Amino acid sequence: MNKTIRHFLTLLDLSSEELNQLIQRAHELKRMQKNNESYTPFNNKVLGMVFEKSSTRTRVSFETGMIHFGGQAIFLSPRDTQLGRGEPIEDSARVLSSMVDIIMIRTFEHSKLQTFAKYSSVPVINALTDLYHPCQLLADIQTYEEHRGSIQGRTAAWVGDGNNMCHSYINAARRFDFKLNISTPDTFRPDAEIMAAAGDHIEFFSDPMEAVKNTDLVVTDVWASMGQEDEQAERMQVFKDFQINAQAMALAKTDALFMHCLPAHRGEEVTAEVIDGAQSVVWDEAENRLHSQKALLEFLLQRA
Repeated sequence: MNKTIRHFLTLLDLSSEELNQLIQRAHELKRMQKNNESYTPFNNKVLGMVFEKSSTRTRVSFETGMIHFGGQAIFLSPRDTQLGRGEPIEDSARVLSSMVDIIMIRTFEHSKLQTFAKYSSVPVINALTDLYHPCQLLADIQTYEEHRGSIQGRTAAWVGDGNNMCHSYINAARRFDFKLNISTPDTFRPDAEIMAAAGDHIEFFSDPMEAVKNTDLVVTDVWASMGQEDEQAERMQVFKDFQINAQAMALAKTDALFMHCLPAHRGEEVTAEVIDGAQSVVWDEAENRLHSQKALLEFLLQRA
């Protein structure tokens, strides 16, 4: 197996320099697309898209990106593949990677993704696992740069669940060199090892209002993610003081931005006033999944 294959399982798989170059390339690819410039370097290249968890944005952004590049994408739904159930993950990886040029996987257990990548002969992209969602962070950083310039040295606040998005924000703070204030309920803190590895890039706050004070960016996510629906009522009670509303945003800097990876539940983790307000950049953030992932696909395919 080719030992030089690069995978993107977490942000830490790329250096700070590589990530910053990738974001700059995302800006350039977006300008090219807006100017209707044709750029098709990957004719006859195929992206295999393995979905154990469904997603509108992830499928459309990756599929559109490959079409823009002159390639193709094959969508494999949960009905089309059974990673580790109908066939060992190692075998699925060997077979799929012998037929396509690059693979993205959206699944539950991060360990499945790691095993798949180990036995894949082509680059593997993490399109979301229970531990990380690194592709979303590429879009978030691109969006922040579009509106406010470099995020280096700035302060962001993560409020809500210490979930896969929170973990990826912690890694982003390390790689892009910004400060991250984190506020979650005690029983929903992010992984202790992931936090410890970030050192002084992060600070934990029990009070969400303290976490958002004087920050440049405020970010949240749904309180109950896909697969946690049976916990919805309990989580509503636990998280009720962690809503991003006008009062919370008023504590951030006057030019602070608001982000959310979507889909959002207005009236729960964020009020309609905030997500539909002037400080919200969630629609640019959603669109930039396309452009930043195109930059990622190009980066990995050119090195495969």
